[in-house]
Amino acid sequence: MNIVLLSGGSGKRLWPLSNDIRSKQFIKIFKTAAGGYESMVQRVYRQILAADPEATVTIATSRTQVSSIHNQLGEKVGISVEPCRKDTFPAIALATAYLHHVRGISEDEPVVVCPVDPYVEDDYFKALKTLGEHAAAGRANLVLMGIEPTYPSEKYGYIIPESDSPVSMVSTFKEKPDIDTARSYISQGALWNGGVFAYKLGYVLDKAHQIMDFTDYEDLFARYHTLEKISFDYAVVEKEPAIEVMRFSGQWKDLGTWNTLTEAMEEASIGNAMMDSSCGNVHVINELDVPILAMGLQDVVISASPEGILVSDKTQSSYIKPFVDKINQQIMFAEKSWGSFKVLDVEPGSMTLKVTLNPGHRMNYHSHKHRDEVWHVISGKGRAVVDGLNQEIQAGHVISMKAGCRHTVMAETELKLIEIQIGKDISVHDKEKHILG
Repeated sequence: MNIVLLSGGSGKRLWPLSNDIRSKQFIKIFKTAAGGYESMVQRVYRQILAADPEATVTIATSRTQVSSIHNQLGEKVGISVEPCRKDTFPAIALATAYLHHVRGISEDEPVVVCPVDPYVEDDYFKALKTLGEHAAAGRANLVLMGIEPTYPSEKYGYIIPESDSPVSMVSTFKEKPDIDTARSYISQGALWNGGVFAYKLGYVLDKAHQIMDFTDYEDLFARYHTLEKISFDYAVVEKEPAIEVMRFSGQWKDLGTWNTLTEAMEEASIGNAMMDSSCGNVHVINELDVPILAMGLQDVVISASPEGILVSDKTQSSYIKPFVDKINQQIMFAEKSWGSFKVLDVEPGSMTLKVTLNPGHRMNYHSHKHRDEVWHVISGKGRAVVDGLNQEIQAGHVISMKAGCRHTVMAETELKLIEIQIGKDISVHDKEKHILG
């Protein structure tokens, strides 16, 4: 099974746990059998490999999410990196070219595309395999998964099948209507379009060549910034006459708001939180090192992270985006391929971070033009390289780097340090990578 997972968006509706780097699919709220927590992307990836251990999984995403993906899924997962955001058709075309030209997947093989963040159970992934089998059979150029609707919604496109059989040719495909039109569609037996579909690789590759001028994956990647921003539904689906739809009636939730996300939580709170007995339908997610106490609240979500604190009625939380759009601050927390960092303090001329490196990982060998840095090791063991000088480090050691100094740190065990940046112009863009000899 060849699966392309679409991982995009900034997830502003789940602020303060999400930002431009840490989208909703990376928030760890789902309880695991071992007692820890996993994110949406970890849950979906685990479920795919449980359904098909030989599955080829490729994540189509932006550059800003690559580090988080490697942090949570490791280095083996395939990644098709979008140089810039151009909506779903260019992203899917690029991922399809990646599968063919880089991974060597045949044009006759089926490819299944789905979002990275649905809340689903194992029957969904069995359905994905069946969807791919229908695409391989070639009775239609596209095979869509149609979700049985539970209410008229303006959030989804609608698929009207020709019959009520489990698999049917499609009569009409419509994008996100108003409520009254949605009711009309549902009365005609319409299904939600959950953004899940399958095709033979060669079909989308041909469509891409018809619409865009390119030769192979590398050429398409180089031209990506010139492409039209357009969704796959508008560019391909609405123009395709030969479409099948396969019904899916299992559990499927789009956890795009705090209201829907808390419905999937197994516990009322995650992190350091307390609630009195008068609270009802209250959920707390606390990533800060301070306690949260909730008393006498009903139907409320409380979320706290280094990015900020949200206290909201659950229904009202769906309207958070315009307010978050007004917030302009630097990223306060991020996962990197080597670990994570959290900003502790920002002052004119300085910034203090807590950095955690995972065992066996290291930062890039790099330098900064406009700031000095000091590392205070607080736990763990590792090695630091400063201008080529290699030294062992452990708790209590202090390493100083002047501007222009080349440096990196490598973790033998989990390594935690406090990083102090000092300079008049502290910026994430002030970083030059070097080759470690």
